[in-house]
Amino acid sequence: MKIGYARVSTVDQNLELQIDALKNAGCEMIFTEKISGKSKDNRPELTNMFSKLRSGDTVIVWKLDRLGRSLANLINLVEELNKLGVHFMSLNDNIDTQTATGRFTFNVFASLAEFEREIIVERTKAGLIAARARGRLGGRPKGLSKSAMHKAKAVKALYEKGEQTVEEIALSLGLSRATCYRYLSLNATTIYELK
Repeated sequence: MKIGYARVSTVDQNLELQIDALKNAGCEMIFTEKISGKSKDNRPELTNMFSKLRSGDTVIVWKLDRLGRSLANLINLVEELNKLGVHFMSLNDNIDTQTATGRFTFNVFASLAEFEREIIVERTKAGLIAARARGRLGGRPKGLSKSAMHKAKAVKALYEKGEQTVEEIALSLGLSRATCYRYLSLNATTIYELK
């Protein structure tokens, strides 16, 4: 079965162009969404489509960027399709994983994405080595910030008065209970070294 997936990024955009192209390609079922591809939200229709796929089906999109949020995300999705025995086709990009040329083209994309990831890792490592050579260690500074030290002092003082529970102290200072307990577990020199 040919199954289409169409997506636009905003509610104002129109899906008709994609839907018409998917129907012309012979899609018997089309899943549509109006949601950003970069949105951290799940794409419920994409999930719904994956739940309906069977081995031998073909997923068709109008363009590659309609399916994947990034090249890496697209490659992961197509690999998931491949594991299910489902083919993938992009109409405007002339990619069809049922053909040798389509598989080759997609594998080139996958290799480029892997190459890009490896370069990013190498650059990050080189940057960290250069920063260490200059005496910069990176990461979060050790200890509490001035603001956190003031709050830790307040937590200790209120707790030592014995008039409020930890939950009440947390609520009054806008902290979580866990943070209050962490502040209470700090020794006095850690908190009172702030002048």
